[in-house]
Amino acid sequence: MAELPLTTSPTREAIFSAYEADAGDGFRSHLGASLIGKDCERALWFDFRWTRRAKHEGRVLRLFETGQLEEARLVRNLRRVGATVLEVDPETGRQIRVQAHGGHFGGSLDGVAINLLEAPKTWHVLEFKTHSAKSFNDLVAKRVRNSKPQHYAQMQVYMHLTGITRAMYLAVCKDTDDLYVERIAVDAVFAEGLLEKARRVIFAATPPARISEDPAWFQCRFCDHAPLCHAGDTAPEINCRTCLHSTPVEGGWHCARHDRRLSETDQRAACQQHLFLPPLVPGRQVDAGDDWVEYEFASGNRWRDTGMNKYATTI
Repeated sequence: MAELPLTTSPTREAIFSAYEADAGDGFRSHLGASLIGKDCERALWFDFRWTRRAKHEGRVLRLFETGQLEEARLVRNLRRVGATVLEVDPETGRQIRVQAHGGHFGGSLDGVAINLLEAPKTWHVLEFKTHSAKSFNDLVAKRVRNSKPQHYAQMQVYMHLTGITRAMYLAVCKDTDDLYVERIAVDAVFAEGLLEKARRVIFAATPPARISEDPAWFQCRFCDHAPLCHAGDTAPEINCRTCLHSTPVEGGWHCARHDRRLSETDQRAACQQHLFLPPLVPGRQVDAGDDWVEYEFASGNRWRDTGMNKYATTI
């Protein structure tokens, strides 16, 4: 019998496409503790202001899911060796959450544990991560703070906001299934610095300074926001968070144009009077009216932002 020809598998492509279809826009309602360790505050501001959708291939989205699925296994592993693990808040039955700055900053813990072999009487924040072999080996060599500073920052925020003084970091090597375990002590000064950083980002009316003015700088080259931040050749997303009328306030967002609070659904939809925050437009503001702003570009051409009519004009 002749062998079947090798072709691209429609099943493979359909599975990955299904992940992409279910991915959503990637926008979080808050600035996540998992991100606050980023070096560039401007990139964090772009994240918080929903300037660009997160777009990942189906294979990458499935890889993210693999990390999430590993969490239940690690909980079982810990319980098997005698630890008491809480993955959810006993009072709510939901994942344990922390927040600050009027709900605009925070995150969800993988869990908390006591009766750990290293320190049976001490509660620990739990953080679970999966790594490639290269990443895992770097982690083992340098430890969490130096190898994965964003993960370290995330745990410091969680400890500080829960009042727990220790964290346990459990890492899985996806290539070998080896484990790396490290205990982290709370650093209140470091954590307070992160909370202040989050405050600056959240309540900044304009983007903070770039980490580098050189678009070839390694952190800029690999940043999702580079086309908007450096090149200026990509239009930002249209939603309330990119609009000059909206402001983060205690517990949510407020629109000055309509003088009302904005639900998360409102924020995603925007309205007919949406006008870009001027720093998001790669031109110089030269004029403005009640519901329009005019810009001049380096080429000398002018463009008028006239609310939702901007769809008819390319920036």
